[in-house]
Amino acid sequence: MKTILVTGGAGFIGSNFVKYQLNTHTDDIIVNLDALTYAGNLENLADVEENPNYVFVKGDIADKAFVDALFSEYNFDYVVNFAAESHVDRSIENPEIFVKTNILGTQILLNAAKNAWQTGKDDLGYPTYKEDVKYLQVSTDEVYGALGKTGMFTETTPITPNSPYSASKASADLLVRAYGNTFKFPMNITRCSNNYGPNQFPEKLIPLMIANVIDLKELPIYGDGMQVRDWLHVKDHCSGIDTVLRHGRLNEVYNIGGNNEKANIQIVDLIIENVKKRLEEGAYPDIKTDYTKISDDLKIHVEDRLGHDRRYAIDNTKITTELGWEPSYTFEEGIVETIDWYLSHQDWVAQVKSGGYQEYYEKMYSKKK
Repeated sequence: MKTILVTGGAGFIGSNFVKYQLNTHTDDIIVNLDALTYAGNLENLADVEENPNYVFVKGDIADKAFVDALFSEYNFDYVVNFAAESHVDRSIENPEIFVKTNILGTQILLNAAKNAWQTGKDDLGYPTYKEDVKYLQVSTDEVYGALGKTGMFTETTPITPNSPYSASKASADLLVRAYGNTFKFPMNITRCSNNYGPNQFPEKLIPLMIANVIDLKELPIYGDGMQVRDWLHVKDHCSGIDTVLRHGRLNEVYNIGGNNEKANIQIVDLIIENVKKRLEEGAYPDIKTDYTKISDDLKIHVEDRLGHDRRYAIDNTKITTELGWEPSYTFEEGIVETIDWYLSHQDWVAQVKSGGYQEYYEKMYSKKK
């Protein structure tokens, strides 16, 4: 039995990971620490909130006194840090909060775990730690920068972030690496490609486009829409993180990719096609959208994001060969399942799309080309 601190566990990936852990490792205790900012939603975890092995704690990873007290209260074996400001557009608007949460918050977590787990020092003066403890930093392929038309990111690709978001995540990764080197701290870093699936906040590409198609609203596409991403189903990401957490070699980085490269405009076209098909079939009679009006005419091109990276692609050879992990979803099956989830969870979508979200949406996407 393990006691695991999951930070940011009410967000998109974090909530899916919490549920994955509770369903897969039924004896483990999960403590979910989340500040419940705009993307944190406890409704994501409504189906596990009565689980006796699940505890929710509201708090900020950048609050040192709070985090230290939490480590004093619980005997954590693992820390999995999802807590982060994560939307690139928001980092362009307000970089400061990304520095606070993503960098300072990570350092506070690292120090709390180091102090809680340290048992003494070895003959060379390096700290020694309790057996079988680990800190896992959940990072992103965006820390590597951008690719040309060919090539893939490996774990040895130089870190060259191009946005305030990716710079803050890269900085956090370097702190984790430094703790591993300086203090022999037991850690891993995972870097994933673009996630999709249930419970994703609707400012991200896939849920945004699904919601807009249903509402017959314009589908805003940055620039020419030919930015390429490697798409990873969130359930595959969760299984990959769990694999690294329990079997990864200490102080190693592992890339987790889905082997599904798609251009943004291809994603939009698939969503238009599949939402229209599902509504035409009558699969969701409660949705009153006139499906005959769903067409390519909804697409508009808007001013491109500042510093928009052109292409990402993950080489996941290391995790597949060393640890035996492989993605289980093709994008074609995953996107259909994801669309069906959003179509059947319209109450969730309506709850998430608050007035604040609408103001943000209008601010970011009002500039048509």
